[in-house]
Amino acid sequence: MSTLPERKRQLPEAPYLAAAAGRKPSRVPVWFMRQAGRSLPEYRELRAKNTMMQACFDPALICEITLQPVRRHGVDAAILFSDIVVPMRAAGIGLDIVPDVGPVIDHPVRTAADVEALKGLELQRVSAVSDAVELLVSELGEVPLIGFAGAPFTLASYLVEGGPSKLHERTKAMMLGDPQTWNALMDVLTDLTIAFLKLQLDAGVDAIQVFDSWAGTLSLADYRTHVLAHSRRVFTALADYGVPMTHFGVGTAELLGAMGEAVAGHHAPAVVGVDWRTSLADAASRVGPGIALQGNLDPVVLLAGWPVVERAARAVVDDGRLAVDVGAAGHIFNLGHGVLPATDPALLTDLVALVHSL
Repeated sequence: MSTLPERKRQLPEAPYLAAAAGRKPSRVPVWFMRQAGRSLPEYRELRAKNTMMQACFDPALICEITLQPVRRHGVDAAILFSDIVVPMRAAGIGLDIVPDVGPVIDHPVRTAADVEALKGLELQRVSAVSDAVELLVSELGEVPLIGFAGAPFTLASYLVEGGPSKLHERTKAMMLGDPQTWNALMDVLTDLTIAFLKLQLDAGVDAIQVFDSWAGTLSLADYRTHVLAHSRRVFTALADYGVPMTHFGVGTAELLGAMGEAVAGHHAPAVVGVDWRTSLADAASRVGPGIALQGNLDPVVLLAGWPVVERAARAVVDDGRLAVDVGAAGHIFNLGHGVLPATDPALLTDLVALVHSL
């Protein structure tokens, strides 16, 4: 008998969930990565009074920021406002999100002793997240809520480097030169990711997305040898919830097949996110049949004016249809990465309306 909590709501007709599960949606579903904030003036007003970390641990703020793009744009899914470093903070790791820099780690993890000192997720320290999910489930109506976490490799890259990095030298050096310590670190972070996503699922999110933001720095051989098994363990551990699971990274054209292997093969709908560098039809051939695709308008297109946006959006929708014709389970319209801060919110609203009209 399953010990999983009963789903708080069922939304079979929601276009996002239908497309993810390979059913025919009533319209092309659309949502945007980093839609909860960044370009929205109402978000900036709230953030002017709160740091990123304060906002990520306040249920009322999490709820409000998550709802803002749903109210303004009419998107087909909300994504929980949080950050991939939240579970690391809740595991006792000293870190902060520095404006215009990103996550900065107080004491980077560089040795086996550093790994052994890491602790697991303290659930009471992320109760704000589960409280926010419960608030959102009651507020969103028929709009699905996506929970998310960072993938083990991307979390490891921040921990080892001590912050953002272009080349990930220390990360790759540990991975290639000290695989025993590397695998120990990845095991800890895999457990952390699973625990954080389970918390969100138990609270009621309708889908999950795992962001492997820096996986594109790896060769396919290194990804398969040092990363794939850990990412697969995340999705395997969560498959019994039966909700759509999305795997996304940037610059991952050569990894799409392997990333598809990580998320697929379970009895939960599988989705692979595609950035703007790879056509959706090509991505469909790489990930194989039965997996839905998400993407993949270049976020910079949104800065080029409406005529350019309209042409590009129509091309993405056409590409998504072609991807379905060649085997993709479905297509969810999104950007190929997050909304840029300089994006005009009114243009995003118009983009949603356009995609829905197609």
